[in-house]
Amino acid sequence: MSENLYTFENEDYKDAYRHTTAHILAQAVKRLYPNVKLAIGPAIADGFYYDFDTPEPFTPETLESIEAEMRKISKEKLILERFELSREEALKFVREQDEPYKVELINDLPEDSVISFYKQGEFTDMCAGPHVDTTARIKANAIKLTSCTGAYWRGDSEKKMLQRVYGTCFMSKDELDEHLRRIEEAKLRDHRKLGRELDLFALYDEGQGFPFYFPKGMVIRNKLIEFWREEHTKAGYVEISTPLILNEELWHRSGHWDHYKENMYFTTIDDTGHAVKPMNCPGGMLVYKRRMWSYRELPVRMAELGVVHRHELSGALHGLMRVRCFTQDDAHIYMMPEHIPAEIEAAIDLADRIYGVFGFDYRVELSTRPEDFMGEISKWDVAEKILEDVLVKKGVNYRINPGDGAFYGPKIDFHLMDCLGRSWQCATLQLDFQMPERFELEYIGADGDKHRPVMIHRTILGSMERFIAILTEQYAGAFPAWLAPVQVVVMPITERTHSYAWEVFNMLVAAGFRVDSDFRNEKIGFKIREAQLQKVPYMLVLGDKEAESGLVTVRERKEGDIGNMGLDEFIKRLLEEVVDKR
Repeated sequence: MSENLYTFENEDYKDAYRHTTAHILAQAVKRLYPNVKLAIGPAIADGFYYDFDTPEPFTPETLESIEAEMRKISKEKLILERFELSREEALKFVREQDEPYKVELINDLPEDSVISFYKQGEFTDMCAGPHVDTTARIKANAIKLTSCTGAYWRGDSEKKMLQRVYGTCFMSKDELDEHLRRIEEAKLRDHRKLGRELDLFALYDEGQGFPFYFPKGMVIRNKLIEFWREEHTKAGYVEISTPLILNEELWHRSGHWDHYKENMYFTTIDDTGHAVKPMNCPGGMLVYKRRMWSYRELPVRMAELGVVHRHELSGALHGLMRVRCFTQDDAHIYMMPEHIPAEIEAAIDLADRIYGVFGFDYRVELSTRPEDFMGEISKWDVAEKILEDVLVKKGVNYRINPGDGAFYGPKIDFHLMDCLGRSWQCATLQLDFQMPERFELEYIGADGDKHRPVMIHRTILGSMERFIAILTEQYAGAFPAWLAPVQVVVMPITERTHSYAWEVFNMLVAAGFRVDSDFRNEKIGFKIREAQLQKVPYMLVLGDKEAESGLVTVRERKEGDIGNMGLDEFIKRLLEEVVDKR
């Protein structure tokens, strides 16, 4: 690897750098606590972790001492040396080291495996690599251990709970400091915290993974749905709704029973097995199949805001980001093969337009055939080539995500980038030749014969719940005026101006705005602080001068006092902001 590749711009080097830091973590732990047993320690998106079997849980003070030892190891400039052993030799080696978790890992490998190890100073760990060449490359002042949590060995709740130490590292202290600043900012923006503080939504123990929306949260949700419907109507979609529960036979036919059963909920109705839908697709295909279509009517674009349920492990649940019940902004497009490129392009354009309203940048991945796939490889190859050709034609920068396609087809995924540089997977466009075969979908072609359509599965917001969580964190709860649960608060300074304040309040309501009022016998500064904490876009302060002149004093959430204006002028200003979705 040449010197100019030793930067985090090179993803391979970044992974090797962080993987090496995980080994430095393990070495530091073994120096300080020789009886601790090692499990595994990979590089991850924002750093690394290592799992340890410890007699006592690590404490914050423990992490501080481990971190200090890691800095010492970095400064020791230890060379990393790779060597290989046969399976038998490797087993002997790790048994001598008294590392039972490594023994288990080796026992699961094929008999003829050659196993690699990396040695740095007195420490050796079984590892496939790669690593950097010396611990000196790991900047001692840019290492930080961030947390310690419990983690089951190999993710199996039947196995022992280990201690997972998370950390991060960068190539300079400035980069580390910026990363830590973003972590603190992310805590302030946490949608779970803001959901409670702003009275938007919550999740309760009585229904883990099943969100509750409060009145203000429903305003945001309904405004998003209204926007979604407007955009889809303009794009030529019709809206449908399909049942929440459908019988077992349907899920066998769709393939979900064989490929997705562990994520589904089941019930029995009239002595017949049924499943709560985890996806909207099978119901959507029954809607298509209700009649015969002509080629002249294709493509048919059907959209659905469908409530789906998926069984997620309790440890995977995370606010609205990962729930067991959510509304998916689904769409299914049925078409002739020659329609595919244009429909993919149109769907990409629609996603781009919608994300632009919220100010999101995004990156794109093309996910290819998984191991657990359905159908013929030749059709998969054709589908993958079509998606790639469209991306190239449109000049979209993308990367290949091998083996991460849906079980019925390859897909294009959109990953939104938020203001903290985090990535969230939202839109997906999945090209499917398999489901139309399984459901025997047909249309009458120009030749008068029956033909099989191709279909696209497509979401843009992805999950309404997840998108609301992302928006809450993106805006830190300060939603733009068109989405804000309360757009204006009317605040009389004294009781003398209550009558004028009610007049202003009623005019704003009549103009179609979401208005609140604060007539409490409190100082105006207190009222303003309260409205600021609730992140209301506009406050109208009304005193004697305003009542006499018929004006309003306007305070904007971010800019503060922006002066006096007539109520008609303010209404015009706010209306333009709402209509333009600024």
